[in-house]
Amino acid sequence: MQLNTIILGAGAAGMMCAAHAGPGTLVLDHARAPGEKIRISGGGRCNFTNMYAGPENFLSQNPHFCKSALARYTQWDFIDLVNRHGIAWHEKTLGQLFCDSSAKQIVAMLLSEMERAGATLWLNTSLKDLSHADGRFCLMVEREGKTERLTARNLVLATGGKSIPKMGATGLAYDIARQFGLTITETRAGLVPFTFPEGRFAPLAGLSLPARLSNQRASFDEALLFTHRGLSGPAVLQLSSYWREGEEIGVDLAPDLDLYTELRDQRQASGRRDLTTELARLLPARLVEFLAPKLGLKGRLADQSDSALRGLTDALHDWRLTPSGTEGYRTAEVTLGGIDTDGLDARTMAASSLPGLYAIGEAVDVTGWLGGYNFQWAWSSGHAAGTAIAKAQH
Repeated sequence: MQLNTIILGAGAAGMMCAAHAGPGTLVLDHARAPGEKIRISGGGRCNFTNMYAGPENFLSQNPHFCKSALARYTQWDFIDLVNRHGIAWHEKTLGQLFCDSSAKQIVAMLLSEMERAGATLWLNTSLKDLSHADGRFCLMVEREGKTERLTARNLVLATGGKSIPKMGATGLAYDIARQFGLTITETRAGLVPFTFPEGRFAPLAGLSLPARLSNQRASFDEALLFTHRGLSGPAVLQLSSYWREGEEIGVDLAPDLDLYTELRDQRQASGRRDLTTELARLLPARLVEFLAPKLGLKGRLADQSDSALRGLTDALHDWRLTPSGTEGYRTAEVTLGGIDTDGLDARTMAASSLPGLYAIGEAVDVTGWLGGYNFQWAWSSGHAAGTAIAKAQH
């Protein structure tokens, strides 16, 4: 079977690419259904983009690489597509856009765009062998118990990274990239909860509050959630992408309050009150109870000197913690690192090592923040490769 383009991976980037790659396009995936990560994302409502998506919201060894694709297919272009398909959506917080009803609408929209473009989709298909000769890629695939031989002028790697292996994630894109002369930057789990030893925060499990989490490279003001295993919530997931093993993080438990001024004023008004009682007006009571023995929170407000109050509130505004690790790829939303952008054309996503080879989406060393940014990279990079392939046919 001779084709113009074979796309490996029927996820967000692969389907977007197929909708633009022109005639003779086949998408292969080993899953039973397309767009599984889309379907489960955003609690089943798919945080499909972010109104504020820009190059500064992405991590890569080359921070400039994502600029071209993001500029040529923006969040507004995708919102326009969603609107054309009559999908109702809303902004949640911080520019995050979600479907009003179901993430399945985004999958259906992409399938409809693929169909309109004449692309074919094969699911439950596994790759057995891959080679390149005489300007064509040759693939041996197994489908419905039969082995089929396919050839194509273009091959697009859109199989994602290593995150959430139970959904079928593998490092396939990296293996193929290496086979054809591309290099892979170090990969690790991103947008992932922090773990701490011996159920350190088990007494606080389920407690959430607004916080500021920071290290030397980044700082995020969002919700912090205590769990049986450690720390989670948006602020933690965001910082995890900028964290390295063994590093300390700072947690401001009241980023919007000046705890020192609040307690000093309260000391004048009602100094006979217990320090922990007053703190529990400003922070969750369970948290105050948990921290009391560690920070020496005891006695009446009137008994606290200015310097004692300052020391105490400084500790609450900059609680120093060292995670023992993260939950890893099992729960990570994305994979940091991947196919080195030095080997790709930023405008077309084409590999410089081999004409006709392209890499898009999460497989590439471009990782977005939490909040719809990674989907936007999938749409933008998929569009860049798809339109470049279509243009080359004319």
